[in-house]
Amino acid sequence: MEATAEEVDRAVRAAHAVSGSLADRTVRAAFLRTAADLLTEAGEHVIEAADAETALGPTRLTGELARTAAQLRAFAEVVDEGAFLDIHIDHADAGRTPPWPDLRRYKIPLGVVAVYAASNFPLAFSVPGGDTASALAAGCPVVVKAHPDHPATSELCASVLRRAAAEVGLPEDVLVLVHGFEAGIELIGHPLVAAAGFTGSVRGGRALFDAAAARPRPIPFHGELGSLNPVVVTEAAAAERAEEIGAGLAGSMTMGAGQFCTKPGFVLAPAGETGDRLLKSLTDAVSDTEAAVLLDHRMREAFVEGVGARAGLPDVEAPVTPGAGGDHTVSAGFLTVPARLLAAEGPHDELLEECFGPVTVVARYTSDEEVTAVLSRLPGNLTATLQTATDGADADAPGLLAALVPLAGRVLVNGWPTGVAVAPAQHHGGPYPATTSTSTSVGATAIERWLRPVTYQTTPEALLPPELREDNPLNLPRRVDGRRA
Repeated sequence: MEATAEEVDRAVRAAHAVSGSLADRTVRAAFLRTAADLLTEAGEHVIEAADAETALGPTRLTGELARTAAQLRAFAEVVDEGAFLDIHIDHADAGRTPPWPDLRRYKIPLGVVAVYAASNFPLAFSVPGGDTASALAAGCPVVVKAHPDHPATSELCASVLRRAAAEVGLPEDVLVLVHGFEAGIELIGHPLVAAAGFTGSVRGGRALFDAAAARPRPIPFHGELGSLNPVVVTEAAAAERAEEIGAGLAGSMTMGAGQFCTKPGFVLAPAGETGDRLLKSLTDAVSDTEAAVLLDHRMREAFVEGVGARAGLPDVEAPVTPGAGGDHTVSAGFLTVPARLLAAEGPHDELLEECFGPVTVVARYTSDEEVTAVLSRLPGNLTATLQTATDGADADAPGLLAALVPLAGRVLVNGWPTGVAVAPAQHHGGPYPATTSTSTSVGATAIERWLRPVTYQTTPEALLPPELREDNPLNLPRRVDGRRA
C-alpha cells in the first residue's frame, strides 16, 4: 500500500498537470461546497471507518466531521468574496518624487501543495481538513500524505473529494493521496511541489522543515509541531474560584484523552491555601476520568515512558498518577513541582516539554518573580491562558497578560484552550516550535499560506488578468490609490 518513489512522482505530476483547472473561482467554490455535502452524506461510513482506526468514538468524530464540512464551506465563502486576492491598484502619478508608474498587485496560487495528515484529527486535519481546504481554495492542487493511523479513512475521504471534483467538472487529480513514510520524504523533495503543510511531532516536522529548506529551490513549509499551552492562575483568581478552575483544567487536559494540540500541559498556580483548593478540585475531577485508548501503541508507549520519567524527578509529586491504565489504555493524571526549580536551566527542564496524552504539570509559585522567570524559559506555543479574577480588580493581570502574548498565537483570559473555533479572526499558530511560520492553519487567513503576490507594472489593459482590469469585471474588493473601492 505504501507508494514508491515512482508512484509519488506520478501523483505529483498528475496534480501539477491539472493546476489550471482550478483557475475559475466560481468552480472552486462549488467544488468545496460539494465536497462538504458529499462528506456529510457519507458521514455514517466515514465515522465508522475513523472510529475503527482511531477509537476516538462516534460522538467526537461526529463533531469533527461537522467541523470539517464547515471548514470547506467557510473557504468556499472566502473564495466567493475574493478579498483573499488582496488587490491593490496604484495609478501612475508623475507628480510624486520619484514618479509612480501604474502598479497593479494581487495574489496567485503557488502550485502543488503537499499536505501531511495528522494522527489526532483523522478528518479536520487530515485528507479533507483545513490544509487541504485552504490550499484548494487558493487554487492549488493537493497531494496528501495519509497518516498511517487511519489509512482506510483517508482513502474514503479522498474518494469523496475526488468525486466532488468530478461532479463540478474538475479533474479528480486536483486531489491525490499517497501512503508511506518514504512517500512523505519523496514528496517534500519533489521539484513540482511548491509548498507543504504539516501537523505532527516536533521531530518529524523539523526533519521535513529542514528538507524543505535544503532543496535546491526551497519551499514554504507550514508545520504545526507541538505546544505546551501554558496556563497562569493568579492568586486572586484562585482565591475567587479555585474549585471552578480545577474542574475546568481537568476537563480541558483530559479532553480527547489529552490528544488535542491545544491541551493545557503546563500550569503556574499559587502555593498556599488557595492553590491547595485548586489542586483538590483538580484531583477529584481527574480521578473520576476513565482510562482511555490513545491513537496507537507508539503514542501510548511514549506517554507511559514520558510521565514515568517526569514523575521520577526530584521534588515532583503525582497527586493523581498518570500512566498505563491497562493493556491498551492510559490513565489520566497530573504532576506538581515547585516553580522555583524551573526558573533556571536544570534537571527539571523535561517538565517544560510537551507530553502527548492526558497529563499536565502544575508548577506552584510563591512570588511574581518565580512566575516571570519560568515564563521567560517557555518555548513558543499555540495558546497561552490567564486565569484572573472576574471582578476586574486583579492587579497582576495586566503584566501577566503582557508576558503571555509573546509566547503564543492565541491568548485566552478565563477560558480553556481546547476547542478551536473555525472563524475569520482565529489564529492557530505560534512561535516555534508551535509552528514553523507566522501563519494560521485554522480560519479564513489560512489561505494566505498558499499564495504569492505579483505586481503588473505599466501593463496594457488587454494583457491584464481580469482581477486587475480597470472596470473590475469580476466585482472584486480592492484598494485603488490607497482607498477601498
